[in-house]
Amino acid sequence: MIILHKFAHLADIHLGAHREPIMRELEMRAFKFALDRCVQEHVDFILICGDLFHVSIPDLSVVDEAVKKMREVGDNGIPIYAIYGSHDYSPNSTSVIDVLASAGTIKRIVDWELVGDRIKLNFFIDPKTGAKITGISARKAGLESRYFEMLDRRALEHEDGFKIFAFHAALNEFKPEYLSKMESFATTLLPKSFNYYAGGHVHDRSENSLRGYDRIMFPGALFPKDARDLERTVKGERRGFYIVSFDDEVYSHTFFEVSVFDDIYLEYEVSDKTATEAQKELQTKIQTAEVNGKVVLLKISGRLSEGKTADIDFQAIKQTLLIAGAIHVELNRYGVTSREYQAITVSGQNVNEIETNLLKENISSLKTSEPTLTGEQGLQLSKDLLRTLRAESQPTEAKREYESRMTKQGIETLGIKEALQ
Repeated sequence: MIILHKFAHLADIHLGAHREPIMRELEMRAFKFALDRCVQEHVDFILICGDLFHVSIPDLSVVDEAVKKMREVGDNGIPIYAIYGSHDYSPNSTSVIDVLASAGTIKRIVDWELVGDRIKLNFFIDPKTGAKITGISARKAGLESRYFEMLDRRALEHEDGFKIFAFHAALNEFKPEYLSKMESFATTLLPKSFNYYAGGHVHDRSENSLRGYDRIMFPGALFPKDARDLERTVKGERRGFYIVSFDDEVYSHTFFEVSVFDDIYLEYEVSDKTATEAQKELQTKIQTAEVNGKVVLLKISGRLSEGKTADIDFQAIKQTLLIAGAIHVELNRYGVTSREYQAITVSGQNVNEIETNLLKENISSLKTSEPTLTGEQGLQLSKDLLRTLRAESQPTEAKREYESRMTKQGIETLGIKEALQ
């Protein structure tokens, strides 16, 4: 009689990504739902392939609630294994992942050593199932690609037993078209002959294979992290995680959908309309939409024939939807332009794209001989600094303490700490 084991594969949970209370509540609800389902399905262990939290030092109230649920899972005899995601990793300070690992809430499974000019990965063996797990965590500025290039793949490929390789990166061959600008590397940098490749970082679900590489799996984001994720969700992208049954080989893999809200997508084109006309038509359209109890994504685009974009009262439109019963309204108006403002030199479908394009434009005109401030390195450094400076103050943190922490982390992100000592 064959006795099958099970493990769950999750990634890109991004707890704490949202500022709005209702969205924070929903993202936590999705996390709890997924872990409860793992308990119900009697999985032997859970593997989280990066970005458990949205930042390396998240709001402690979010951490507290997540830890209570993870301890509940642990009390059911289910260990949680994890690797760093690009949002979890902090090069200059202790990450919350490190704290949770020290407390025994999770187990980091990446263990490596430098042997000559090669990286030797060691396997972690799950004591219950005998599954051998290894992998490479994410690093800032795509530095993990260099780690993969240095990897001693032969030793990994010659290891026997049931093997899982965990990673948090996009692969050239399987990257969605809309993420064409995301940094990635060739699948052939992964070691061959593993039974399961547990991926993270790409927020859309996909199941892939290549000669020598079976089951390269991306579960996608467990919950939409931002407006782009939300748009893809309301257009049909399923959110969830995998449960994999195995013995010496993978017997089956099943995707379990996690859906914690109803949604509706509304789109409106303002081209060849005046700002006044657009305002009136928008109000009429949204008043007939069935939004009660739903998360609403309203996308507005086009170029006004007359008037400024500021003449459209977007807040009034949003408020109308909330009064009609919408539990959250995501308003995407970044595609709206007017004839009066032709000086705009960058565009994008969301805040992240616009910020990236603005940074690229300004970095390209920067005159400096410092390579870390130009090109892709300069772009990544700028985005890392923006992310650092967006961190919110802690509930018990005084203003002076917050400013001091932001200054310290900003200096560390820029890599100039030693120069100031």
